[in-house]
Amino acid sequence: MGELVTQYKAALILFSCLLLIGIGAGGAWQVQDWRMGKQLAEQAGQFQTDLRALSNAATAQARAEQGKRMDTERALATSDQQHTKELSDAQRNQARLRDQLATADVRLSVLLDSTDPASGCNVPTAPGAVGVVHAARRAQLDPAHAQRIIGITDAGDQGLIALRACQAYAKAVSTSK
Repeated sequence: MGELVTQYKAALILFSCLLLIGIGAGGAWQVQDWRMGKQLAEQAGQFQTDLRALSNAATAQARAEQGKRMDTERALATSDQQHTKELSDAQRNQARLRDQLATADVRLSVLLDSTDPASGCNVPTAPGAVGVVHAARRAQLDPAHAQRIIGITDAGDQGLIALRACQAYAKAVSTSK
């Protein structure tokens, strides 16, 4: 029976040791869980802070870009109004000139080169006593030809105004980025 008690005591000691080891391991596990939980909570807080900072920076950048875009749109609208006014003024001037040519209020003339033998112009080079103009000789153009010339210059003026508008647009768009 003594041997049986000794075996029970050894088993009880072994069981107690195992129980203490289990409690120790569980306690260590719990302490490790608390420590890791604290670290994870700190990391989550830092992540939220970083995420908020990134969000604020992205919002600020988006506002800045939107402001730049609005400034560019305003500049383009102003430029468009200016070029539209230039085009309108040029068209109005051309129309007035065409009307004056049609009513013979204005006559279109060209300078004659009296020194050019190929011109076939037999206009005297020296001004005569008939006129008061002491300048180079001129020849008046037929009104129909004058109208065509005015039409050509009108198209050229419109093209130049459109070109300036395109250049201003390209410059405004390229410098806004």
